[in-house]
Amino acid sequence: QVQLVESGGALVHPGGSLRLSCAASKFAFDYGAIAWFRQAPGKEREGVSCISSSDNVPYYADSVKGRFTISRDDAKNTVYLQINNLKPEDTAVYYCAADPDYYCSGDGPDNPRDFTSWGQGTQVTVSS
Repeated sequence: QVQLVESGGALVHPGGSLRLSCAASKFAFDYGAIAWFRQAPGKEREGVSCISSSDNVPYYADSVKGRFTISRDDAKNTVYLQINNLKPEDTAVYYCAADPDYYCSGDGPDNPRDFTSWGQGTQVTVSS
């Protein structure tokens, strides 16, 4: 059974940093891809970053390039999302998602329907 558990969300000031974690079951970690999405109040879920198990190449949406870094820790079956220089517009619930048949490419994940498993989300609030 696929399990994804996010953590690391918090209230931070603009310019601060956070590292979000997505602890995944072994199947989710070893096959396909794991992605990060975010959803702000009243907005659609937005894909921000993706990494495939086959090549560990990271992909990012244009809106977050240069500030977000996705990485994998094989020993812990965990995918991280490092977010630097946080902005108020980064405020959202951040979700990790997995799919055993997905391969990351282009500008990161763009369709939530491509992913079959989801975590419960972690809240990131950026405010002074």
